[in-house]
Amino acid sequence: MIGLASAGLAACVEKGPDGPQIAGADPARGLTLVESHGCGACHVIPGVDWPRGQVGGSLKGFASRTLIAGKLPNQPDALVRWLRDPPALSPDTAMPATGLSEAQARDVAAYLYTLDDR
Repeated sequence: MIGLASAGLAACVEKGPDGPQIAGADPARGLTLVESHGCGACHVIPGVDWPRGQVGGSLKGFASRTLIAGKLPNQPDALVRWLRDPPALSPDTAMPATGLSEAQARDVAAYLYTLDDR
């Protein structure tokens, strides 16, 4: 398994009533980034009406999943690293490096952690 501990980020993670919350991250900014980076071209994403891609699968219920891309633990530090550069963590993934900054990836992660099955 890939070591993904990040003391700086782990210290900024709070457990909220609806799952992990990343201190200082903004889910609303995350949604804006998801839309502007075209994540919906590959994924079905609650809150994003168009496009509605099928290649990467639906992100509905992401907050309650135990794994990211079926491989990595669904923890904020791993998610932020995944969102920035998926091929670095899983060379066989079809998801490209996104070019997101650390702060932007934290915002996107905060948004993804709002996605539950409700």
